[in-house]
This record gives sequence, structure tokens and C-alpha cells, in this order.
Amino acid sequence: MIARVAAGVLFSLAALALPAAAQKAPPAPVGEIAVAELPPEARATLALIRKGGPYPYAKDHAVFGNREAHLPRQKHGYYREYTVKTPGERTRGARRVIAGKGGEMFYTDDHYNTFRRIREQEPK
Repeated sequence: MIARVAAGVLFSLAALALPAAAQKAPPAPVGEIAVAELPPEARATLALIRKGGPYPYAKDHAVFGNREAHLPRQKHGYYREYTVKTPGERTRGARRVIAGKGGEMFYTDDHYNTFRRIREQEPK
């Protein structure tokens, strides 16, 4: 028991000695996806967001906390989340659109593990 406590103390002290950057993994890179490349259900969700609803799920338009910091850091309440229907799923599934107050939108199809910024128009 004492050895286990001592090992825990040593581990805690070692973690304190690491620079902050080494203690926390950097955010995953955010890729891009064109609207035309999104599944049709995601495009339907985008249309609802632009229209201001009504949304089919009670948790749509809820604050997205960005706890894992995969998206650019903003104040709490900056991001909102919306469900993207998954054919064959009886629950909300894993797909979401996250909308920022600045108009930027992100798509995830793996329940917030990775994100791609939605590109509204093709680059010139």
C-alpha cells in the first residue's frame, strides 16, 4: 500500500515537472469538406440551421462545450451543435454539425473525435 502511494506521488511530481504543452495533447487538426461532399442528411441539417429551425431533436441548438479543444478555442456558448440524421440509427447517432457565432460550421461523423470545417464554396 505504501509503495503504491509513493509511486502515485512520484508520478504526480513527474507530471508537474513537464511543461504544460507536454502534459496536454494538442488539438487534432481540423480538415475541410465542401458542402457538396457532405451526406444529404448533413446538407438538410445545414438548411435547417440557416432557416433557424425548427429542429427535429431536443438537443439541437444546444451549446457545444468543445471540452477536448478540437475546434478553435472560444468563450463558452460560442458553438452550437445540431444532429445529422444517420439512416438506420434509432438514436441521434454520431454525426453532428457544429456552428460558431462567426458563421463557421464544422462536421463530425465520429461523435466529436474529428472535425472538418464546412467549405461553403469551392476555392478559386
